[in-house]
Amino acid sequence: MKISRILLALVLLFSLACNFITRALPFAPTPTPTPTSTLTPTPLTPAYIPTDCQNTALATQPASTLLAKPTSFLQANPEISADLQKRVFESVVKTVDKVYVYPDFNGKDWSAIADKYRATLNAGLTTEEFYQNMEDMITELGDDHSRFESPVEVAEENAELSGTNNFVGIGTYVLPQPQKGQATIVLNFPNSPADLSGLKPHDSILAVDGYPIVDQNTLYTSRIRGPECSAVVLTVKSPGENPRQVMLVRERIQSPLLIDARLVDTTDGSRIGYILLPSFFDETIPNQVVDALNGFGELDGLIIDNRLNGGGSSSVLLPILSYFASGTLGNFTSRTSSRPLKVVPHDIQNSQTVPLVVLVGEDTVSFGEIFSGVLQDSGRAKIVGQTTLGNVETLHGYKQDDGSLLWIAQETFVPAHSRANWEDTGIVPDVEAFADWDTFTFETDPSVAAALKLLGHQ
Repeated sequence: MKISRILLALVLLFSLACNFITRALPFAPTPTPTPTSTLTPTPLTPAYIPTDCQNTALATQPASTLLAKPTSFLQANPEISADLQKRVFESVVKTVDKVYVYPDFNGKDWSAIADKYRATLNAGLTTEEFYQNMEDMITELGDDHSRFESPVEVAEENAELSGTNNFVGIGTYVLPQPQKGQATIVLNFPNSPADLSGLKPHDSILAVDGYPIVDQNTLYTSRIRGPECSAVVLTVKSPGENPRQVMLVRERIQSPLLIDARLVDTTDGSRIGYILLPSFFDETIPNQVVDALNGFGELDGLIIDNRLNGGGSSSVLLPILSYFASGTLGNFTSRTSSRPLKVVPHDIQNSQTVPLVVLVGEDTVSFGEIFSGVLQDSGRAKIVGQTTLGNVETLHGYKQDDGSLLWIAQETFVPAHSRANWEDTGIVPDVEAFADWDTFTFETDPSVAAALKLLGHQ
C-alpha cells in the first residue's frame, strides 16, 4: 500500500471510500513550541467583525491554551463495561477474519495482532483507552483505509456527511502540508471570517498568535478554533508573496462546504466551466454540481478538479458520476463476489456530451481516484495532473453493540475496459502538469492551463 501525503479524514456510509483532507494529523506528544514570528508591534485590527461580536472587547486566547496538547475527542464517549468491551473486540476480530479484502491480511499476522491487543484488553482498560486500543489494532492492518470509530466519532461524521457543520473558528477548509510547516486553504466557507477578511484559496497559514501551526510534524489546527468573538492573529503567506499577519474574529460556522464553480476566462470566446470537487463527503455536493451546471448552460468544455478529492461516500459519488457517464463502468470485487458499478445517465444541460478534462494528483484518493479513472477508462474524459497513489479499496461499515463502527476494506475496484490494477498503477494522466497547491493562484494554475490546451481552447 502507498501512503497518501495528506491526512486521513473519517467518512461514513455503508459503502464508501476514504477522504484524506482537512483533518489534524495524529496527535503526538511534542516539545513546548516557541513563537516562530514576532507579532506586529502596532495593533492589528480585524477586517471583519461578526455582527454578534461588534460590542465585544477583542481578546486572544492565553498562550497556555495555544500550547496545550490537543485532544482527539471533542467530548467523552459513554462509559462501557469490561464485558461489552470484550464483546465488541471479539466481534471486530471475527469480522476482519471473515471479510477483509486481502486473504493474507495485507501481509500482516492478524492472529498475532489480535492476540496482542486481546492481552491489553484483558489487563483492564478505561473506555477511552479501549477505543484507542481498537483504533490502533485496526491501523496495524496497514491499508490506509480500514479504521475503527468510537461512538462520539460516529456522531461527528454523521453531522459532517449531512453538511451540518457546526464549529467555532474562522471558516476555512485546509490542506495540511506538514512537510512545509503550514496548512493551505482549499476553500473558505461562504461569508465566514476567513472569506470576509480577504483570505483566499492557495493562501498558507504558518502560525497562530505567533505559534507554529505545525510542530514536530503535528498539525495544530485546533489552535485556530476558540470561543466565539475571540480574536486570532494568523501569519499568512500568499503564493509568491512575503508572509503577513491578519487578525480575524472567530464565529460559529453552520454551513455546508461549497464547491468552487466558475467559468474560465478564454481568449477565443469559448465557454469552459471549472468545478472543484473538494470531497465526496458532503451530501449537499451533488445538488451544488447540478446548480453549477445549470448556471453554466451549455458548455464547450468542462474541467473537473479532483486534485484534492480524498473520496467519501458512494451516496455522493454516484449521482455526480451520473451527470457525466453511463453504463457499467467496472466492478467492486471482494474475496467471494463481485458487484458492478452501474450508472444511469442524468443529463444536466449538455453534461453527458461536453468534452471533459479531470485534474488529479497524489492527493486524489479512493472514490476520487475511481471517479477520475472510470471517466478516463470509458473514454469519457482526459486526465491532467500527476499519477495518483493507488488507494481504491471500498469500505463497508459494521456497527457494534456500543454504537461504535468498524470500517473495513472489503472490496477493491476493477475498471470495465482496461481491467487495470489501480492499486499498483494509480490513475496515470494523459498529460502531466502539476504544482503544489500553495505555489499558484487560479489564474496561474498550470493544470488548468494544460486542461484548456487539451480541450483545444485558450
